[in-house]
Amino acid sequence: MENLVLLAQVLIALGLLNVWLLRFNRPTSYRGGQARNMREEFAAYGLPMWMMWLVGTAKVVIAGLMVAGLWFDRFKQPAALVLIALMVGAIAMHIKIGDPWRRALPASVMLGLAVLVSIG
Repeated sequence: MENLVLLAQVLIALGLLNVWLLRFNRPTSYRGGQARNMREEFAAYGLPMWMMWLVGTAKVVIAGLMVAGLWFDRFKQPAALVLIALMVGAIAMHIKIGDPWRRALPASVMLGLAVLVSIG
């Protein structure tokens, strides 16, 4: 179980950094609505731009805490709990705008990984 939690922490960190630093301005098949980048995606959800920056900052911080949690156990559970809340919100936004279920798949996987870290 311990190795699964460590793997989940690494996957969470890499996934969050990939989305928020490398793919921020790139289209993916998982973006909400017809969005081609992060700004358009938050607009599709009807969310203000300040929320995009708040969520993005939180997710990059969570990624850092997941990495730090590899050595300092006390960081991983609080980070995982915040990520759980954010991923539930992300899935809700996909549902809100009527996206097909596959667009919420990355958020669902990230939710599952965060739950694993939080209970591990």
